[in-house]
Amino acid sequence: MYFLTGWPRRLLCPLKSEEEPFHIQPNSQRFYFAVLSETQLSIWFSRPSVLIVSYIESVKAAAQFGFYQQAEWKPDDSMIAVAAANGYILMFDVVGGGEDKYLYEPVYPKGSPRVKVTPEEQCAPALSLEMKRPIDLEAPITSIKSLQEDLLVSTADGYLHILHWDGVSNGRKAISLCTVPFSLDLQSARGGPSLDLEGLYIRDMEYCVTLDGFAVVLDDGRLGFISPVASRFTAEQLQGVWAADVTDGTCVAVNNKYRLMAFGCASGSVLVYMIDTTTGSMQLSHKLELTPKHFPDVWNKTGSVKLIRWSPDYSVAMVTWECGGLSLWSVFGAHLICTLGEDFAYRSDGTKKDPIKISSMCWGAEGYHLWVITSREEAELVENMEEAPPPTQTKQAGILQFHFIKSALTVNPCTSNQEQVLLHGEDRLYLTCGDPTQGSPLHHRSAPSPNSISQGLSTLLGHKHWHVVQIHSTYLESNWPIRFAAIDTAGQCIAVAGRRGFAHYSMSTRKWKLFGNITQEQNMTVTGGLAWWNDFVVVACYNFTDRQEELRLYLRSSNLDNAFASVTKLHSDTLLLNVFRDLIVLFRADCSIFLYSIERRPNPSACVELLQEVSMSRYIPHPALVVSVTLTSVRTETGIALKAPQQACMAESIMLNLAGQLIMLQRDRSGPQVREKEDQKKLLPFCPPVVLAQCVENVWTTCRSNKKKRHLLEALWLSCGEAGMKVWLPLFPRDHRKPHSFLSRRIMLPFHINIYPLAVLFEDALVLGASNETVLYDGLERGGREPLEVAFPYCTVERTSQIYLHHILRQLLVRNLGEQALLLAQSCAALPYFPHVMELMVHVVLEEEATSREPIPDPLLPTVAKFITEFPLFLQTIVHCARKTEYALWNYLFAAVGNPKDLFEECLMAQDLDTAASYLIILQNMEVPAVSRQHATLLFNTALEQGKWDLCRHMIRFLKAIGSGEMETPPPTPTTQEPSSTGGFEFFRNRSISLSQSVDGIAAGKFNLQKTFSMPSGPSTKGKDSDCAENMYIDMMLWRHARHLLEQVRLKDLGCFSAQLGFELIGWLCRERTRVARLDDFVMALKCLHKDFLWPFPGVTVAASPLSCGSDSLLNSDMDTAPPQASARNSNHTWLDGLGALGPEPKEMNTSSSHGGPQTQEAFLSPLTNKTEECSIGSATDLTETSSMVDGDWTMVDENFSTLSLTQSELEHISMELANKGPHKSQVQLRYLLHVFMEAGCLEWCVVIGLILREATVIKQVVNFLDSPEVPPETVQSIRSGLLGVDAWASTDCLGYKPFLTLIRPQLQKLIETAVEQVQPEAFQPGASSPNSKLTEPQHGCPRAEDSRGPAPLGLALPSEPPGGLVTEDGGAPEEQEEQAADEGAYDCTLS
Repeated sequence: MYFLTGWPRRLLCPLKSEEEPFHIQPNSQRFYFAVLSETQLSIWFSRPSVLIVSYIESVKAAAQFGFYQQAEWKPDDSMIAVAAANGYILMFDVVGGGEDKYLYEPVYPKGSPRVKVTPEEQCAPALSLEMKRPIDLEAPITSIKSLQEDLLVSTADGYLHILHWDGVSNGRKAISLCTVPFSLDLQSARGGPSLDLEGLYIRDMEYCVTLDGFAVVLDDGRLGFISPVASRFTAEQLQGVWAADVTDGTCVAVNNKYRLMAFGCASGSVLVYMIDTTTGSMQLSHKLELTPKHFPDVWNKTGSVKLIRWSPDYSVAMVTWECGGLSLWSVFGAHLICTLGEDFAYRSDGTKKDPIKISSMCWGAEGYHLWVITSREEAELVENMEEAPPPTQTKQAGILQFHFIKSALTVNPCTSNQEQVLLHGEDRLYLTCGDPTQGSPLHHRSAPSPNSISQGLSTLLGHKHWHVVQIHSTYLESNWPIRFAAIDTAGQCIAVAGRRGFAHYSMSTRKWKLFGNITQEQNMTVTGGLAWWNDFVVVACYNFTDRQEELRLYLRSSNLDNAFASVTKLHSDTLLLNVFRDLIVLFRADCSIFLYSIERRPNPSACVELLQEVSMSRYIPHPALVVSVTLTSVRTETGIALKAPQQACMAESIMLNLAGQLIMLQRDRSGPQVREKEDQKKLLPFCPPVVLAQCVENVWTTCRSNKKKRHLLEALWLSCGEAGMKVWLPLFPRDHRKPHSFLSRRIMLPFHINIYPLAVLFEDALVLGASNETVLYDGLERGGREPLEVAFPYCTVERTSQIYLHHILRQLLVRNLGEQALLLAQSCAALPYFPHVMELMVHVVLEEEATSREPIPDPLLPTVAKFITEFPLFLQTIVHCARKTEYALWNYLFAAVGNPKDLFEECLMAQDLDTAASYLIILQNMEVPAVSRQHATLLFNTALEQGKWDLCRHMIRFLKAIGSGEMETPPPTPTTQEPSSTGGFEFFRNRSISLSQSVDGIAAGKFNLQKTFSMPSGPSTKGKDSDCAENMYIDMMLWRHARHLLEQVRLKDLGCFSAQLGFELIGWLCRERTRVARLDDFVMALKCLHKDFLWPFPGVTVAASPLSCGSDSLLNSDMDTAPPQASARNSNHTWLDGLGALGPEPKEMNTSSSHGGPQTQEAFLSPLTNKTEECSIGSATDLTETSSMVDGDWTMVDENFSTLSLTQSELEHISMELANKGPHKSQVQLRYLLHVFMEAGCLEWCVVIGLILREATVIKQVVNFLDSPEVPPETVQSIRSGLLGVDAWASTDCLGYKPFLTLIRPQLQKLIETAVEQVQPEAFQPGASSPNSKLTEPQHGCPRAEDSRGPAPLGLALPSEPPGGLVTEDGGAPEEQEEQAADEGAYDCTLS
């Protein structure tokens, strides 16, 4: 509501004096302040804050009257009464300055556009003080209060004196306190005078206009309320009521708007009482006190309450104690600020500051300032801001001025202010709406339609900063202080009204609009507030020229001038104004409510028409008690009927906040219903009012409608001070069912939030607010002298927001309204923070129930858990909540929501691996290591299968951590339970997750995982190490996954797997060369690679061209073996050249290779991709060199065949060959894999990749290599049958491969011959008859690499075979290559 800002200002009295001021009293408008010291009365002005006049008592008079004690203004500011210590009342006349009207004048610099326009401009007026005849009351004066035309004075002899302000002696009455009858309520038997008041007097009192009586504190600490029976105060007609059981009262302050009396107590708390209207007794409404929860050090050390001051708009109360400090509460007890804790009380090094002790304080105009006079010793401490004066010299007295900004809702609670947070200080406005220059989402709607969406969340919550708008200085100078402010629903226009006139500002243009004619501005004052309707400012004002109340509408876009205004005359003063859709509602001083309709007219004005008048005088005792008036579409019974949603948009009821009581007047639909067509204008009358809630500070309701979020948009939101918030929620029957007769149609749900609510975002289920933050600057100066900046922190106001949905859902579940909770939650499930709402709900209930000392008869957690299972984010919510709560509460949580093992398995079924990983951490803490290892294995395998590499890396680390932390000694043999359970889980994994695996795969996987546990720990000497066993265990899983990928011909996944997890692919392939790295079905593998790498199948050449006969062979063979090959031989790029030199030379190499010379071999078709440079696949660096192949090939054509002229068909042929290539990335990946398989000696795979790349050289080199004795005959046979199978397949299904197969036919012929020599015929089926046949020779004698864990058999590692030696970057000697072959670490093949 109110927020402290900046540092306090210190006002120094220009007059030097020995005396310190100790009392300050404002006049009724709070423009003037009377300041008392012992013999001096001064008057200060508010803006500028300057001293106007000072009256200093003579020494003789001071001796007679005694020192000054208290002061009071006459309501019309023409007199001041001062109470002196010896029982005198001194009357002073306040006289205008005659000739010189003003003490100060503004001086503008030369050339300044500002000209002094009005005499009312802020210049302190010249005043003088004249003392009149003193009145002697012959007893010490304890309290002095103004009462309309009279002055009420209480004296220490127990009398109450009523004096006339004009001081005429016959106007003086004295009432003895003993003669006033007191009772606990006005209904009890009223006896004679109360005898126990003998010798007592009134210590403090204050008059309450709306209760018509005095709140009093007696000197024995009892609290009472004295009211006249008739209209005038006389002894016979006074009666009093006690507050029961209170004997430590110290001071009192009354709140006229809410009819509350705040009594300070010696205990340090403030008791706020109200008068029960039926019995007349004093009832405790609430307490204002510091709680040990928020203020553990000071809550009972404050001393007694010294002063209470309500703000001018009565929405907050400031309290100070004998021991110092300030604290601010809202009217119904929401705590806002306290200077006894945090940065106010401690320096940055942790040392405690002394709290500021206050002798007097009061609010300034409109509550923008708090004027504070510090007590004497405190003043000296603050005084040290200056250089220490010599003790002889007199000091300058000082007043502290604290600055506040307040919510626009305090004085102008119109509907548009409720959806935006708008705060105003004395010269600036703070808004939360987005910056229009940043592409705010608000521009798409010029006039907000009823169903328009709420403001974008990003604009309202995107940042912490306020949008600060400086109020136009020209307007402020003549019209300070700002009294009303209103923002439109889109948050793009703001209007402010000061003492006279008003001005408005546009966020998009960043400009103010002021009245062009200053007289028009000065001739009106806003009385009932401001509101926006579409593009119009609606103003309820008083016209000074016509002496007439008016309702005016000004169009925003036209000039601010009465010529463009639509004016409606009113008959009574307007106190409040609000707008609902196209209706204006006015509350007037005669306690009646008027409804007007507004219509837009083509000319720039609007037409206002009176629709209805509702008199409320029977229900409202005093018009000043009405805090806000709102039209809403909220209804109790008829509103919930699902068949009439269009009625939800109509103004169904009036909400009236009457001194904190929320009163509702609904339209009376019980009578005969008028058909709409007959009479549009006739409006239904209203039913008698119903009280909905007590202690209401603010009400929020919206006129928008949204079928999906009816719960939130048709609800009524209330802010109730310390009681938190309440929502009056509609309950809908589900699926158009008939509602239960016993169910009410609405329910009031209370909930607490941690911020003071200023706006409600209905659709977004958010409350916006603001809070005070502090910044310390105490490093400025050290030593005994502390400037103000050190004594006080710098105060800022932060934007805050809070989710409230979990509170409401929980309240509904508590009341067994789960169906309604589900409807509400489903309507909000799309909100970005919905998962957080669910977590909060579980967390709050869990903390409360699990930490409760008493057993809970009906726990809510199982209900909440069941509720959350209705949403897909159930698993995620539970695990996030568990990880944010302490371990001790987990058993309670999982007893309600289910076993974490089951939840983990659900996550795996749902493929939600990240959530499963979170459950793993919980299992690790709650279960034995073996269980968490089983689950980790499951998750690891699934993550491998899905390629979640980050998760895989975490899982490897996790499994290693489990292993190292499990036990000191390794398990030499597993317990009987481990293998079986693991096998079971493995089966579960295959059944539920990897549906693509075959049955054999399941059995094999099951077998492998079981064997893992009985493995020896490997070849290393430190075999007893559990780390080693863990690494072995992880390696086993990685090998198994690699085998699985290779069996399914998923080479792309295999490459990613190897690169992401650092898997040694070449070493593993070397060991698996004769097992899983064998390839039987070349055709299937070729198809899979085409699909996996997005590689197009080669097309068929349509027309025969010169190229397709003779010249094609020129292109291909020359590019394969022509002169560039010679340079390649000398280079260290490839080991394929070595092959050619050692083995029988290929036919092409023997041909003479001169430029353009005639070729002696037959012409075969071959793709155009074979560049000589690309044949050097030996080094990984070659793979990454990517030149533009098209350009390279064309230049080569030009070099070698300069005489060749290409026809159109030839160009088409070449372009088709280019189109047969796949993406560049796939080409790089395939060449890398080719390199890896070459390194590992997996020749079948090399052939398949050679086929897909259509690299004749690769096939040639492999066939040449097959002659080596180290190559097992099965491999030769496999390649032979595989190539025959591909040939047969190409002939029938893919003719595009035929040209390439024709090109490599010589190699195939050679292969058939070799195979016949080396392999016994009965070892295989003839390849010609069955292209897809598999080898039938059993694979005995080769133990699995995993089982032996030793180096691969020598026959497989090709150690003695120079052609198969590893490719090294520097082309090392075969000996070096042999050494590298034995070492697995050498297969470190990285691809940049």
